[in-house]
Amino acid sequence: MVTIGSLVTRVTATLAVAGLVVGLSACTPRPDGPAPAAERFFAALATGDTSEASLFTDNPDEARAALNAAWGGLQAEHLDAQILGAKYTEDTGSVNYRYTWHLPKGRTWAYDGQLNMVRDEGQWEVRWAATGLHPKLGENQTLQLRSDPPRRASVNELGGSDVLVPGHLYHYQLDAAQAGRSLMTTARAVADALRPFDNTLDPQRLAEEASSAPGALSLVTLRKDDNDRVSPAIGALPGVVITPQSDLLPTDDGFAPAIINEVKKSVIDELDGDAGWRVVSVNQNGVDVDIFNEVPPAPAPSISITLDRTVQDAAQKAVNGQGLKAMLVVLKPSTGEILAVAQNTAADADGPVAATGLYPPGSTFKIVTAAAAMDRAMASPNTLLGCPGTAEIGHRIVPNYGGFDLGVVPMSRAFASSCNTTFAELASRMPRDGLTVAAAQYGLGQDYEVEGLTTFTGSVPPTVDLSERIEDGFGQGKVLASPFGMALVAATVASGKTPVPHLIVGHETKVNGDARPISPELLDGLRSMMRLVVTNGTAKDIADAGLIYGKTGEAEFAGGSHSWFAGYRGDMAFASLIVGGGSSEYAVRMTKQMLDSLPSDYLA
Repeated sequence: MVTIGSLVTRVTATLAVAGLVVGLSACTPRPDGPAPAAERFFAALATGDTSEASLFTDNPDEARAALNAAWGGLQAEHLDAQILGAKYTEDTGSVNYRYTWHLPKGRTWAYDGQLNMVRDEGQWEVRWAATGLHPKLGENQTLQLRSDPPRRASVNELGGSDVLVPGHLYHYQLDAAQAGRSLMTTARAVADALRPFDNTLDPQRLAEEASSAPGALSLVTLRKDDNDRVSPAIGALPGVVITPQSDLLPTDDGFAPAIINEVKKSVIDELDGDAGWRVVSVNQNGVDVDIFNEVPPAPAPSISITLDRTVQDAAQKAVNGQGLKAMLVVLKPSTGEILAVAQNTAADADGPVAATGLYPPGSTFKIVTAAAAMDRAMASPNTLLGCPGTAEIGHRIVPNYGGFDLGVVPMSRAFASSCNTTFAELASRMPRDGLTVAAAQYGLGQDYEVEGLTTFTGSVPPTVDLSERIEDGFGQGKVLASPFGMALVAATVASGKTPVPHLIVGHETKVNGDARPISPELLDGLRSMMRLVVTNGTAKDIADAGLIYGKTGEAEFAGGSHSWFAGYRGDMAFASLIVGGGSSEYAVRMTKQMLDSLPSDYLA
């Protein structure tokens, strides 16, 4: 006996029998009516035993083939069959049924129909016809399940424009078996057409590799525009196989490419939505005839990221104007939204360094050193401190840039003029973890798992060696920070607490580590000093770009120095770095170029 379980999938079902009405006017079933025979047919059919069910028909072979085709075409898991009523006259009758098919992925399809019944030599049986499966099914037709995938949702930036949209890539292969005697001719044409995308292609080697490959030889995958140029040239050649592949594609290759690619990996599984489905009738040639049931697809909602095209484009333009490796990170202090992460082509060679690259932060780290000193009541902005041109502290000679000497000045002046000697001396009197604890309060050294963006804020290890702690005090020594980390420091000063950075709307960032709260008095002190840096200090070049608070930095390394600037304007914090850029004035100017490209009232 052949059952549907051996052909498609093993099934289980129940048979419910209700409300039998037999005879033209009878109110109760009569034992000689067609209902009992229909019950036996439905019972076998409901369990998937098509061979058994077909025996209760007047044409077992045709019925079995039709039933098997329906079960297979619907990919049915099981069937509930219910008798709604029956009637007969002499040797002909009918039974009304309700079928409820249980299909893959929890889908159900229910409908009513009618079986024609006939009595032969006193025994009732089903007069087989396609309507025994569905009332609208024609002869030589069967049922099939079709899936209708929804259009994949898009990803948009903060302003609402799309940054990732559904589309297709086109994969090229060379099949030697299909090419046959034309293989070498095809290989020459393929190598010529695809050389702009792979300049290593050689016709002879291509033909040899295709001949030895177990299947088609993979070549390249092209974007639509490239495919539109290449396909007309080689798409019709024997052996060339072009396969469209659905994908999520950037609308602008220049818009934060490293970040957009990482976002794509994070959200790709959330954009597909729920597929729709149809049950159709299909004729003997496999052509769809009619739609019997249809459930439309339910597309997923689009996903938003916090990057702002206006800010990202402005930041990108600013870093692109630099010949050296340059990067710029912009955050929204009040919410932690990442507004821009930009780096130029030179920096791209090192990977996503705007968010992960660790560099000595130079004097931008004096924000942390000043905060630690004020938190420990060692100094306030008005406390008079020495700013000699050089200072010997713990057998370490610390110089100011160019050896400038301010004598004894308020800490705010030492901060605005970036006195290394002042902050080295303050650091020397702190405990081994004093700067480590203070840095964590401003997000530096904290671990953030941001969905869609790999980040490293920096490293401020505790120090045992006094010389290291002295150098750490002005951002040299063992202290390291990324532009992302310094943007967090500036955002913390702006908002009063370290914001939790995030990129994909609705995706939470995991934070490993806790920071102590920062007092309002300490924040007021930092803000006043950072404002003085811009109005009457090392960042005067940006003073006309709005109400800006900041700190410059020039971090020395063997053979040169890095140019830094970190700060905020309104509800927008930023950090700029030019690797090997020298004086901080260049990072200041790069930041100003970004701000000048934005609307004057943007988050002001």
